[in-house]
Amino acid sequence: MASSDPRPSAASGDFARVFPEVSHTIAVASGKGGVGKSTVAVNLAACLAATRGVRVGLLDCDVYGPSLPVMMGISERPEIDPATQILKPLEKGGLKLMSMGFLSDADTPVIWRGPMVHKMVTALMQQVDWGKLDYLVLDLPPGTGDTQLTITQTAPLTGAVIVTTPQDVSLADARKGLRMFQQVNVPVLGIVENMSYFVCDQCHKRHEIFRHGGGGRTCDELGVPFLGEIPLDPPVTQGGDAGQPVVVSSPHSPASRAFHEFAAKVVAQVRLAASARVDLPSLEQ
Repeated sequence: MASSDPRPSAASGDFARVFPEVSHTIAVASGKGGVGKSTVAVNLAACLAATRGVRVGLLDCDVYGPSLPVMMGISERPEIDPATQILKPLEKGGLKLMSMGFLSDADTPVIWRGPMVHKMVTALMQQVDWGKLDYLVLDLPPGTGDTQLTITQTAPLTGAVIVTTPQDVSLADARKGLRMFQQVNVPVLGIVENMSYFVCDQCHKRHEIFRHGGGGRTCDELGVPFLGEIPLDPPVTQGGDAGQPVVVSSPHSPASRAFHEFAAKVVAQVRLAASARVDLPSLEQ
């Protein structure tokens, strides 16, 4: 019986030009916007890079609304080899970084049809000198459209992380995003519940502003791992606006601790998804 997987086979060589020296690629996705997906992707990458000797890259795949320049505090343009037209990633905090936001003016909107988006996303994967990396985190735009299809059909993804918030409306869209990866045979590493709760500085009580527990229940229903709960925490927003992930700007904050626990669970799931003979570094603080 013919496979229903629309992705090219890695054995066929169709993946050869995409991340040839990257050991593991992790897609961070969501079914809808506004769930903090980019914040999760940036802090996941920063947690991975905090381990000595681990080489990590972060690719912002959102052509229309790139957030990496602001969240990492970068305004420079990447260098390009005039002979090969290969881009050199920018670097900060031990991360190699690339984004459409580095290639366009901050206030200039990208008004492109699908084919142009496909071409740009492909270029960001194939025409960037990522070099040797242990992990490359891909921050996908929300939804299940052209960009997601381009990436799943082009890149050898190790697995996908689905970001949601506790509300039913967010969980419904998260299910769609999860099903998309399953339909194209990309392993789902699990679901993480962002903005899960808030702990008041004054009363020190936990407040579940957007309800609670939906992410865990959804994982139980769909049979995928639950990767953790990230709290609402002011340092997250402050760090993002200042161009530093919260795990760097406020390493002892509740959100930072939650992100490190989440990252460790992601690595554990990558170990399961990857070949048993691949020796992955652990996340040692």
